[in-house]
Amino acid sequence: MYENVEDKKESIRRIRKEKISGSDRERLYRLSEHQKRKKVSTAIARQRLVAQTEIDRLSSLLSIPEKTREGSMKIYREAWENDLIHGRSIEKILAASMYMACRKHNVPRTLDEIEDATRVGRKDIIKTCKLLANRLGMRLAPTSPLEYVSRFCAKLNLKKHVEERAREIVQKALEKDITSGRGPTGIAASAIYIAAILCDTRKTQKEVAEATGVTEVTLRVRYKEIARELGIKVE
Repeated sequence: MYENVEDKKESIRRIRKEKISGSDRERLYRLSEHQKRKKVSTAIARQRLVAQTEIDRLSSLLSIPEKTREGSMKIYREAWENDLIHGRSIEKILAASMYMACRKHNVPRTLDEIEDATRVGRKDIIKTCKLLANRLGMRLAPTSPLEYVSRFCAKLNLKKHVEERAREIVQKALEKDITSGRGPTGIAASAIYIAAILCDTRKTQKEVAEATGVTEVTLRVRYKEIARELGIKVE
């Protein structure tokens, strides 16, 4: 006879445990491990689906070509496989992946555009890009101001001859090494501003700044510097 209810329960548990054979325990262990792996696999699939959906959204918003979109997803997958996602903001990883893919495939998108689309700050994007580039062994070549000229001119509704003039100015600035240490968007914006004046299709500094994502202060400093170094008269 049992002295109390707890003794009886403990006895029943012991009997049940003894009835489970070694093979049964092994089967239960395998089942438990399978369920754990299934949960992990499901979580990974869900996370990747979220990432894919966000990259698709960003690609549509930023008019990113298919090849670049696939490149962005590839960078994200590599970050995942190298355990760079754990403990970090997925939004930052995705923003950096998109920016790096654009750089790699020569699709000119500014940090401001990526920031506006992802709501991730410029500094965080740059910091995460450096992390991914370092850990994934990627090398990002410097962006040329020439890559931005066509797109910026289209935003400003400037004609082809203005774009060609702006390209000439940028090319001369590159040859004279005026662009060293300067942001490519600022150089492109300044060249366009000068070209528009020379082609009698003047745009205000505010219009150019808003279309290119540079500040009016940067635009003023850069265009005066370029005009001075290249001997261009800008009224």
